[in-house]
This record gives sequence, C-alpha cells and structure tokens, in this order.
Amino acid sequence: MQDMNPLEIEHIHANISKLIAESMKLQAEALKMNRERVWYPAVLLIGALGAGAAIAKLFT
Repeated sequence: MQDMNPLEIEHIHANISKLIAESMKLQAEALKMNRERVWYPAVLLIGALGAGAAIAKLFT
C-alpha cells in the first residue's frame, strides 16, 4: 500500500463527512415519512366523517 499525502487524506475525510451528512438527511426524511404515514389514515377518516355529517345534515 502506498503512503498517502496529507491532501489525499483530507480529501478522504471530506468525502466521509459528506457521506455522513447525506446519511443523516436520508434518515430524517425517512422518519418524517413514517410519521406522515401513521397520520394519513386518521386524516382520511376524519374527512370522511365530516363529509358524512354534512350529507346527513342536508337530508335532515
């Protein structure tokens, strides 16, 4: 294995930092999507109940 000069080592460290940052961003996006996925059925149910109540009020 060849010895690396300080510039090459710094470049590798920069790439590692970039990959860590990208990984953290993807993890945050996945967490956000999971939270939204949990609430989506509740929002649909509330909307359907509201629409049903509005229709029932029209017929009464």
